[in-house]
Amino acid sequence: MRKGLSMKRLALLRLGISAPALLAVSAVAPSLAHAQAAPIPAAEDAEGDSPPEITVTGRRVSAASETIGEDKVTTVVAVTREALLSAPSGVSGLKMLEQLPGFNVQTDGALGLYEFGNSVQTRAFNLDQIGFLIDGIPTGRSDAFGGSPVFRYVDNENLAGVEASVGAGDVSLPSYSSLGPVISYNSIAPQDEFGVFASQTFGDDSLKRTFIRVSTGKIGPFAGYVSRTKLNSNLWRGTGTIDREHWEAQVKADLGGDSWLRLKFVSNDFFDYDSPTLTRAQYYSTTPDLGGNTGRYRGYIDTPSPTTAGFTPTTTGVPYSNVNYTYTSPLAINVRNDKLYGGTVHLAMAPGVYFESTLYWENKQGYGVSPDSYDNSLSRYTPEAAVGLAVVAPKGTQYGRSGVGGDRYGITNKLHWDMGAHTIEAGIWYELDEYNRTQLRVNTVDGSPASAPVLGQVVYYRRNYQSERNIVQLFAKDTIKLMDDRLQVQLGVKGLDMDYQQRGYRDFADYYRIVNGVAVAGYGPQYNRAHYKDFFLPQVGALYKLDSRTQMFASYSENVALPKGMDDIYSVTLASGPGVVPAPAPERSQNFEVGIRTNQPQFYASLSGFYTKFQNRIQSITTFLAGSSGATETFYTNVGRVKAYGAELTATYKPAFLHGLAYFNLNATYNHATFQDNIVGSATVLTAGKYLPDSAKWVVNGGVTVEPASWLVANFSGKHTGTRWSTMANTPGSAVAPFTVFSAYVDIGDGWTVGPLKTVKARFNLDNVFDTNTLAFISPAVSGDGSFRPQSPRTFQFTLSAEY
Repeated sequence: MRKGLSMKRLALLRLGISAPALLAVSAVAPSLAHAQAAPIPAAEDAEGDSPPEITVTGRRVSAASETIGEDKVTTVVAVTREALLSAPSGVSGLKMLEQLPGFNVQTDGALGLYEFGNSVQTRAFNLDQIGFLIDGIPTGRSDAFGGSPVFRYVDNENLAGVEASVGAGDVSLPSYSSLGPVISYNSIAPQDEFGVFASQTFGDDSLKRTFIRVSTGKIGPFAGYVSRTKLNSNLWRGTGTIDREHWEAQVKADLGGDSWLRLKFVSNDFFDYDSPTLTRAQYYSTTPDLGGNTGRYRGYIDTPSPTTAGFTPTTTGVPYSNVNYTYTSPLAINVRNDKLYGGTVHLAMAPGVYFESTLYWENKQGYGVSPDSYDNSLSRYTPEAAVGLAVVAPKGTQYGRSGVGGDRYGITNKLHWDMGAHTIEAGIWYELDEYNRTQLRVNTVDGSPASAPVLGQVVYYRRNYQSERNIVQLFAKDTIKLMDDRLQVQLGVKGLDMDYQQRGYRDFADYYRIVNGVAVAGYGPQYNRAHYKDFFLPQVGALYKLDSRTQMFASYSENVALPKGMDDIYSVTLASGPGVVPAPAPERSQNFEVGIRTNQPQFYASLSGFYTKFQNRIQSITTFLAGSSGATETFYTNVGRVKAYGAELTATYKPAFLHGLAYFNLNATYNHATFQDNIVGSATVLTAGKYLPDSAKWVVNGGVTVEPASWLVANFSGKHTGTRWSTMANTPGSAVAPFTVFSAYVDIGDGWTVGPLKTVKARFNLDNVFDTNTLAFISPAVSGDGSFRPQSPRTFQFTLSAEY
């Protein structure tokens, strides 16, 4: 395997609905009527005086510039630090996106920590087609098994905010997976004074979470902090636990003038047990599962003895040969150990001119375990033994180990130059991602799921390959300010070169084949490669300031992405011969949007309309894994073209007549996303004109926040998800009913000081207030019906925090 020596040398070198909506619209007409080409006029009140000071402030309200993306030529919305610190302690950084317009987020559990239970839909795109950045460092692909999901690398207490470009991320942002949307997670800067911040959380399901951050304060030119999080909890359904230990450290050095250096480190150790995916019939059935549970509480169980009813041996002499042993938790676990190192230098070279470079390295290791039944393992062991592979006979229920690991190296460079009315930016990004994957089944000591694995006793082999991604991105952008800064035009272009290679054993047929009923040697290790490049991906945008408070904007962009699931696409062995699996076409998108945002004395809002289309969509399909009960595996297929259009609104309203007692927020999304082609294969699947699975037409969330006293803040909010489909063919019976989930929190003691402790407060969070019981997360299928994960029940937690 080629090691990408050039990169390594480089590494060495260096929530009330109608009121805000009506107000948003009513603000537009008078602004349009008075638009002029002269310098921006100041808005006047009813008496003709100068504008009153903006009153939309509060302890849980951020500046409009953050929330609605003022002065941006595209739709940019944000989860602010205030919102992050009011969320349930330990909530996944991905789940936080459900607060934003345009995002349909479904998770397994109130905190969204189960890595295989997260889905995100925005416009025509899903999680794998969104780009993610952490302090300028791209995270690559987001698949939980071999990728780098962003929630592994962030803690809410250390975030200054999350900024989402919903339709078209800036051409300067590095990503090979984004077809438009890019989300940036930005950390807090180290504080100038020594301090300690700590919080302790307790909650349902025996949740216990401890967070502590120690800040050094300013020491010469340096300031930094280090934080540690320890979270332990039981699963909300089934037997098992969640354990997370998370470290973050940052050091920032003042290099003089406007120059600085930042170093960061993140370590994330994660261990959890799986819970089964359910069919619709299982969810509605009144027949208990093997643990005596029905409905949403169905889950894996501890290992019973072979004398237990339903678990008696089905093969003489093999105590744990009953297939029901695949419904036990000891063989349904996930283990991850990930580390991220980054360094950014910002050099101010002259007034208005700076150079910024970020060097990073990510190391990821881990494995997942799934059970395999005795009969299924025997059917694989027998032919592999017949062709001479070093395998041993199965003893009972096998330990199915899938290993993942690798290293990702990269560097981004950007030059920024203010030249009068022009702001020029140009740069280059390079990344090398080396990844390895193994998949095999081994015995446990005595065949029991509860016993330790014997890694030297391989029952059968399935996969052992290495893949490599080499990425180069170039960009250039000119932002032009005209008409006394009233008009802003942005012209940008980027180019991507994406090379993918895979070597090794892809699947069973590379180990053995069955020819005329006889086992013969497999194809052996194979090699696949795909190379994609496009050096003209334009983005144009414009912003016009109607007055000092209201802006109109519009943009168009083109994007290309490395097909998602490349490892799975190439982990296919053709019955006709070893061959080379045809390279899928790269996914391509075109994004159009137009919008208006306004920042008024009693409210601010942003309303945008979008039209998106793309071709060569790669769709993930989930099927149940042979030899197990409830475990699934995913493969990918090309489903042709997709179109989506709709509108997104975000608004915050603080009416003056309430004298600061309460303010309201609303996010509303209408999204009409459909396939344009049928899936043509051995049998044609009629998908043209059908809605994308898991894509809701309507997603609305909003709420009210009250501040009745200086020491009290309370919020009540709700999220409504409209009808969705679980299949690409929108098969009759595969619709998932709309549902609404409410949440609430109360902060007590906001700003209190107790002796040497300051900002002492207690927070109470309640998720799913009315205990809504419904199907939430969808694993889509082509036709028939999909599989599901239910909405978690009402969940309570209490957090006490203080700062020294």
